[in-house]
Amino acid sequence: MVPEEHIKPTISEGAAVCHAESLCQHLECLKLCGVDGEDEKQILQSLNMVLLAIDEDMQTSAKLLTDYDVLPALGKILKTSPNCSEKVAHVLAELAKNEESRKPCIDAGLVMALVPLLQSSDQELLLHAGRAIGRICYDNNELQEQLVELDVITSLVRILTDYPDNDTLVRVVLLALSNLVDLESAKEALSKTTVVEQLVKQLKRAENHERVEIIIEVLQMLAENEPLKIQLVDACIQETLCDILQRLQDSLQTEDMCTMKSSSDLIVSLLLGDESMQKLFDNGRGVVYQNIPSWLTSQHTLLQMTGALAIANFARNDTNCVKMVELGVVHQLLDLLEQHVENGDVAVQHAALSALRNLAIPAMNKVRMLEEGVADRIQMLLRSEMPPVQFKLLGTLRMLTDGQADTARILGQDPKLLARLVQWCEAKDHVGVRGEANRLLASLLRHSKSQDVVKAIQKVEGVKHLVSMTTSEHAIMQNEALIALAIASAINLEVVEDAFKESELVSVLHKVLQDESMGPEVKYNSMGLLCSLIDSDDLRKEMEVVNLKETLEKLRGHSSSSNVVKQANKVLQIMEHSKENSEHFFP
Repeated sequence: MVPEEHIKPTISEGAAVCHAESLCQHLECLKLCGVDGEDEKQILQSLNMVLLAIDEDMQTSAKLLTDYDVLPALGKILKTSPNCSEKVAHVLAELAKNEESRKPCIDAGLVMALVPLLQSSDQELLLHAGRAIGRICYDNNELQEQLVELDVITSLVRILTDYPDNDTLVRVVLLALSNLVDLESAKEALSKTTVVEQLVKQLKRAENHERVEIIIEVLQMLAENEPLKIQLVDACIQETLCDILQRLQDSLQTEDMCTMKSSSDLIVSLLLGDESMQKLFDNGRGVVYQNIPSWLTSQHTLLQMTGALAIANFARNDTNCVKMVELGVVHQLLDLLEQHVENGDVAVQHAALSALRNLAIPAMNKVRMLEEGVADRIQMLLRSEMPPVQFKLLGTLRMLTDGQADTARILGQDPKLLARLVQWCEAKDHVGVRGEANRLLASLLRHSKSQDVVKAIQKVEGVKHLVSMTTSEHAIMQNEALIALAIASAINLEVVEDAFKESELVSVLHKVLQDESMGPEVKYNSMGLLCSLIDSDDLRKEMEVVNLKETLEKLRGHSSSSNVVKQANKVLQIMEHSKENSEHFFP
């Protein structure tokens, strides 16, 4: 057998036994010290031995600490022997690295015993106490809520304020905050402190990637709270974030790309609040807005996305929209879109179109944007095969035509646009694209009120899709289709009559009127369309076949809507008048 002293570098079996026996003696000592308040020198000696044991064999040492029931004694030492607190906290911080040791620590009440130590001015004690609490409470919501109730938040912010240059201690506080800040109670408590100011200072001085990421992660969670979001803007976090994006934009390192992404996400989060967004815009003078032109023209898709999303969020009120159009942001967006037409970034196109759509909401912007050729330029995206881009393109075009007769008349006669619209009206894989295509088709008729548009839409067989749209599950779409069809039939019934017959429009309208769950506005507009159809002999015959008169009489007698009753009376009167002039109607 090899002599024990020759077995290296591991501890020999005999030495291990002696080592374990020695540790057990120290554990017994700590247990007694916790009860009898023995001298602190002995306590410190035993704690040092425990630290060495944990370092050499975590699992065995942790088990012995639990088996010997030493943890409650450590709690008593924390309360009765201030000079030993740092060492106890150090032992607990190391012990809590072992996940299985955390529950015994909790059961022994050690968290509550450690919390008061966070009020100390001893930085080493704060370091170990902070680590111990953080590790023991990791991923334990109930315990974390208790920490917030014990006002740990105030202690953490104080440490951050008093010792900003102690990087190791600051890291412990940042990790603690990242574990707590997801709680609403923690956000509420933090909103009453100077944590935002301290974190912004820390972000400015942070040099390594890990520190920056932890701080931004905490700030991102803080930004979910409206008061904190405003505090962040008031503390000028946006300036620091813009500086980070500027500094890292040419880097190809993965960690720098991650930092850029988290910085960009935080900027967008700040823009989601109405008050914080307005502060950031500052009538076009804010640092975020000032950076948009360089972001949009950057070769970095992340910056392009950030710029487009910033515009889309700034464009949440009419005043901002008008100001941005005045400042020339529209063509910056269009230039960006042109870069991505062929095999471009879908997310960037989606964001840019969202921005254009929002900018087109104010009436005065529509006119200016159309004068500047926006409708023509964005049609380049008609060849896109990406549903998200198609969806936003359709919504933007619909917004531009809203209330704009000339634009609706021009677009409504564009054969390429109409052909693409009809194709998208049949899209089976994307309900949103199909719905928006139908709505734009209806919008072109509603706003142009043009015979040429009616003919153009019928030529590409678009009318049948509007008839289908009258049965949509969304009342707003039903009404848009009904009004568009009524306008088309009033302008030139002869052009659309065959399409109406082929798509069985009369039967569709009859079912709408019979459906008790259908809203009064839909029924009202359905009868308005029927008024336009009565001049057609063939369509009148179809009304006779489905016994429409009986349904109208029921509505006249039982409808709870006075408008529906009036409209039913109107249709019946027109039908009666037609009967007098035709032998082919109701006998």
